[in-house]
Amino acid sequence: MHSNLFPMNQSTSPGLWALAWRRLRADHTAMIALAVVLAFLLTLLLSVSGLIAADWENETGVSYAPPHFIGASQPESATTPASSAAVPDNPFDPLKDVLRELRQKNGTQTNVLNDYGIADPLAAEMAEIQAEMAKSGKAHAIQRAATLPFGADKWGHDIVKKTIKGAETSIVVGLVAALLATLLGTLFGAAAGYFGGWADDFFNWFYSIFTSIPYLLLVLAVAAVLQQKGVGTIILILAFTGWTGPFRLMRAEYMKHKNREYVWAADAIGASHWRKMFIHIFPNVSHVALVQVSILVVGFIKSEVILSFLGFGVPVGTVSWGSMLNEAQNELILGKWWQLVAATSAMAVLVTAFSLFTDALRDALDPKLK
Repeated sequence: MHSNLFPMNQSTSPGLWALAWRRLRADHTAMIALAVVLAFLLTLLLSVSGLIAADWENETGVSYAPPHFIGASQPESATTPASSAAVPDNPFDPLKDVLRELRQKNGTQTNVLNDYGIADPLAAEMAEIQAEMAKSGKAHAIQRAATLPFGADKWGHDIVKKTIKGAETSIVVGLVAALLATLLGTLFGAAAGYFGGWADDFFNWFYSIFTSIPYLLLVLAVAAVLQQKGVGTIILILAFTGWTGPFRLMRAEYMKHKNREYVWAADAIGASHWRKMFIHIFPNVSHVALVQVSILVVGFIKSEVILSFLGFGVPVGTVSWGSMLNEAQNELILGKWWQLVAATSAMAVLVTAFSLFTDALRDALDPKLK
């Protein structure tokens, strides 16, 4: 008879995550950035599963094949002298007289390959081998495209597929290392902020050691000491050197929340320290950890690129954006810029989108904003 006094369909107030998602949806820049990040993550999943870029190591193009929009490069035979008479003598060569005699003997041959005008001694054999392969149907194995959608590297690998495969390595390193670093920072910060006393002093001393050394020098020092290249090694290096930021924030949050009424209520019913730390307090500070993961992903992707560029990163045979930039520095001298542009553009788009999304997420999760 009193059911009308207390209606059951009263609307409940939205929680923190519902309010955060409502703010994110209202931010068009954040939604575009989120779509870009999700597109990169989808590409990562497709690459890991082998649906795309699985054959990136196939030599599909000629060496340094240019992109389609540039067109095929002019063959060297068009600019090479057709006879040895057009090749000048090297005045500093002690064998110039012998080379002159050889050019006179081979003057009727036109397959000049080097600066001294000497014909290829294996030209006839190579012609026979190519003829045999053509008869057996294997000639397609040596046929390479003169151009590719965004060019090729020194070995003829497709730059587009190589960039996708490099994204797989760089994004995995950034995500896993960020999760590990945030986990370590949360555990250390929770222990220091909740217990205080000697535990707080110990972790603050440990934190001071890591922050007293410049971050990049610390990463390079740990990488030089380990002397082991690999994706797992890079993840451990970045995780063990990047936990200081989450530690500082989580320590402050736990110091603030340990004296709240809901924690006293949990203590009154006999909850253990572990339960109060991670069942009662952590859900109320989890948004700080989530934002830290987003921030660290961006920083760790750039750190992996720097490590691989300097030779401390991925081993030979594993491609990443950093290893692509390491190769591109030599290619740029030869005027082959497409690998540099591809790796730099992909990294810039992902890092920019992740940074914009992180800023929006931090604003959306701020309880002070209305």
